[in-house]
Amino acid sequence: MSDSFLQTVTRFALRSVIGLGLTALLLLGSYLAFTYHYTYSQGESVGFVQKLSYKGWVCKTWEGEQIRALASLPAIPDKFFFTVRDDAVADQINTHIGQKVVMVYEQHRGLPSCFGETEYFIVAVRPAPSD
Repeated sequence: MSDSFLQTVTRFALRSVIGLGLTALLLLGSYLAFTYHYTYSQGESVGFVQKLSYKGWVCKTWEGEQIRALASLPAIPDKFFFTVRDDAVADQINTHIGQKVVMVYEQHRGLPSCFGETEYFIVAVRPAPSD
């Protein structure tokens, strides 16, 4: 085999590997952009915010939990775990810790944990109406 042929094959293999790597990065970026901006579901959760903490090694997010209990039935309370990306929303939640609140969330499925520990992202919070 000639050196020219080996150089051609090596160059082709290198270009193929680089092309596959760029294609994989493009697909991964498209997937992340889609899951970040597409809302799988939206809703509201009513209950008492029990905890809110700012955590993460590199990607820091606000992580919290809300206790949801049915007022009319004596039942074991349900915990709703959530993530907050916006500091202003986190401040609103902090002012209402221990109070009954309505939290508006958007569910984003398939995001890596760097975006938040849960798939439920709180976008607004307001005091719950009196019973």
